[in-house]
Amino acid sequence: MDREKKPPHLFFHVPPQYFYKRWLFEHVYEIIEHTADVGIRATGKNMEEAFAEAARGMFAIITNGSTIESKVERHITIAHTGDMELLVVDWLSELLYIHDVEHLVFGDFSVSIDEKNLTATARGETYDRKKHGYGVEIKAVTYHILEIQTHKKGVTINILFDI
Repeated sequence: MDREKKPPHLFFHVPPQYFYKRWLFEHVYEIIEHTADVGIRATGKNMEEAFAEAARGMFAIITNGSTIESKVERHITIAHTGDMELLVVDWLSELLYIHDVEHLVFGDFSVSIDEKNLTATARGETYDRKKHGYGVEIKAVTYHILEIQTHKKGVTINILFDI
């Protein structure tokens, strides 16, 4: 979305520690600040990269942008009907559930999407407040401002989280 086309009720802020580091890898997530919520604008060369960037961004919010090592893996499969907006909410909600139940944070994702399933490997480690700091607790993934755009450079996902 171009700057002049942004909805007037949103204020977009890109903290340098999030944006510039990710931009070097030709795909990016940025933090979206909203009145009582926080969100992600994730961009990738394709749908899979955009889903991975959305997950990286969500965990950057949770861990205040700290480094997450790849010490454990979780394999995730989510069935879908072709509705990519529903799929991205299910994907991020599943990761949030694993975070809440197993106290894991993830920083590396391999995502594959076909006509029936999203299959992914999430790599991370046990959440450690001393190492990861205390970011923002995300309660839920929402449909508010949810949008997936396909464009010449790839795919962009806008999504908000309830905090």
